[in-house]
Amino acid sequence: MRFRPCIDIHNGKVKQIVGGSLLDQGDWAQENFVSVHDGGFYGKLYNDNNLKGGHIILLNAKDSDYYEADRAEAVKALEAFPGGLQVGGGITDENAAYFLKKGASPVIVTSFVFVNGEIRFDRLDALTQAVGKEHIVLDLSCRKKDEGYFVVTDRWQKFTREQLTVDLLKQLEQYCDEFLIHGVDVEGKAQGIDQKLVSILAEYQGNPVTYAGGVRNFEDLEILKKYGENRIDVTIGSALDLFGGTMNFSEVLSYCGK
Repeated sequence: MRFRPCIDIHNGKVKQIVGGSLLDQGDWAQENFVSVHDGGFYGKLYNDNNLKGGHIILLNAKDSDYYEADRAEAVKALEAFPGGLQVGGGITDENAAYFLKKGASPVIVTSFVFVNGEIRFDRLDALTQAVGKEHIVLDLSCRKKDEGYFVVTDRWQKFTREQLTVDLLKQLEQYCDEFLIHGVDVEGKAQGIDQKLVSILAEYQGNPVTYAGGVRNFEDLEILKKYGENRIDVTIGSALDLFGGTMNFSEVLSYCGK
């Protein structure tokens, strides 16, 4: 289980938010933490600690007045850690190469490949032709619905008809190098991980998987290691002391490096 750091950017600031609270209207989100540091600070910190594979997420919509400010912060982080960070938020087959040139390792994609609630395989094909599957992470972040977990898009506001299952992961693994899964119902709440979701992810044996959502303490990391059979990587946001939480950054690195 590797620790995958994060840089979430909203309204041009590095933040931690309650994931399910995001609204495009008014560019609003419930905030847990707003950093005084820019993206470059965190990019350098992760570079100094050789924490490859973390992700940057631009949380505003592409038509938001804040999107360009988000992108500028993301570029600062990428330039501070060339080839070390992933970036997502408004990624398409047309702009993916731009972020790779700025230093992203792969790009992270969700909404571009889900249209009207369904997977668009023609868009997946276009994306893989544009940058190659080795430069693509599919974000299949999901929320509970009808006793299952369904992929959500558009900053986690819209449900698709695609249920997160092992079969879905196997179906999509040929189009990407990794999967990123936010448990949106617990994201940003630091109230514990979604053990049922983690158990589903643990059944899949294929591309690397990173889970994000709800980690609050080291006991949660133990649970994740157990339920994830030590195969699932982890992201910690609001609970980390870098973002106002109580989990010490150095202790997390030591724990996940065991």
